[in-house]
Amino acid sequence: MGVPGTMIARLPRPAALLAAILAMLGAEPAAAEVRAHFHSFNGSVLIGRYPHTFVVFEGELDETGERIEENWGFSARTSSLAALRGEAVEHAMLAEKPGTIGKTNRHFTLRLNDAQYRRLKREVIAWRDAPGRFYDLDTRNCIHFVGRLAELAGLRVEYPANMLRKPKAWLNHVTGLNPQLQIAPVR
Repeated sequence: MGVPGTMIARLPRPAALLAAILAMLGAEPAAAEVRAHFHSFNGSVLIGRYPHTFVVFEGELDETGERIEENWGFSARTSSLAALRGEAVEHAMLAEKPGTIGKTNRHFTLRLNDAQYRRLKREVIAWRDAPGRFYDLDTRNCIHFVGRLAELAGLRVEYPANMLRKPKAWLNHVTGLNPQLQIAPVR
């Protein structure tokens, strides 16, 4: 049988052993990924929030193992008559609280590789850091922001004028434009 202990020294490391077992079973270890969840919020006069759309990123980068848990929505810095009239006003990036996210409408989810996530994150930063009055209810609101992220992720996006202030209806419209999502509209 040989020298005691040599058999143990020849056993593969735990990770290699797990990969070998999975390979024998016909499965592959899951690759890390970041998921982009596209949400809408119906809004309510009672809680003082307008309808809104935003994107949640969660998962893990494959290259580094970095955990990603963030969400981004684009809005006017403050509610004002100027913003409601469609005038360009100062903008802000909003992050929803974890408890709020579960109360919104998740329309669809896209799986992103590291390069796609980084491209979308650069776009988030570009909108966040845009100089001056960058928010415009008719041309650069939360729908345009989320739409740009969806386009960069490979989806077909349109901005019908009658949906520019209706995030839920608009995300349902985007869902319909992309049958590859294989998902029903949110009711």
